[in-house]
Amino acid sequence: MESNDLRGVFGATRAVLFDFDGPICDVFAGQPAPDIARHLAATLANFDRSLEDKAHGTDDPMEVLRLAPQAGEAALRAIEDELTEAEVSAVRVAGLPVSGAVAALEAARTPGRKVAIVSNNSAACVNAFLLLHGLLPLVDTVVGRAPYQPEAMKPAPDSLVRAARELATPLRDCTLIGDSVTDIEAARGTGGRSVGFANKAGKERALAVAGADVVVTTMLAVADALAPSRRQT
Repeated sequence: MESNDLRGVFGATRAVLFDFDGPICDVFAGQPAPDIARHLAATLANFDRSLEDKAHGTDDPMEVLRLAPQAGEAALRAIEDELTEAEVSAVRVAGLPVSGAVAALEAARTPGRKVAIVSNNSAACVNAFLLLHGLLPLVDTVVGRAPYQPEAMKPAPDSLVRAARELATPLRDCTLIGDSVTDIEAARGTGGRSVGFANKAGKERALAVAGADVVVTTMLAVADALAPSRRQT
């Protein structure tokens, strides 16, 4: 069953890496992502009109950021800075943590195991949310996207590699919990394990096909599997 699979995965885990937008926070719940993407697209078009159609063709702010290097260094810096400001603003009105997220973070912190947030969102955004909800003590390190380096965002393994280094834990002993195919691909690229969080209908198959070791539909399942009383040898 799912719970037994999870316990097996976490039983061999020395560091739990949580993606942020999805497993911990619904970042754009209060300020919708399409609105932010539209503003970023307008900024990018001011630097390079040839990118206007592509930029306005997505409702994902991260995809606008990925386009920005094509318009030059100044454009990249402007989009990165504007997105970071928007993310920090967004998490302040995003509401409470995802159901089960706090319990999962608390359960992950047991002797001999470390906890990190590994995100394509900015570190400023993640830290603002954790501070707002009193969750900073539950996390050993926060690794957000590398500023002005959108190519290093997941599915690239860069953030996972940085987290493992900061936690002094081999990647093979890390497990990433993420809600997107890019999370699972990033974990596979490091040789570590992954738990897919299918927080929307239709995600379960996509996450499984991407290679997740196990797929869950609630963070409460993660919390239960991570709880010390559940980790039997």
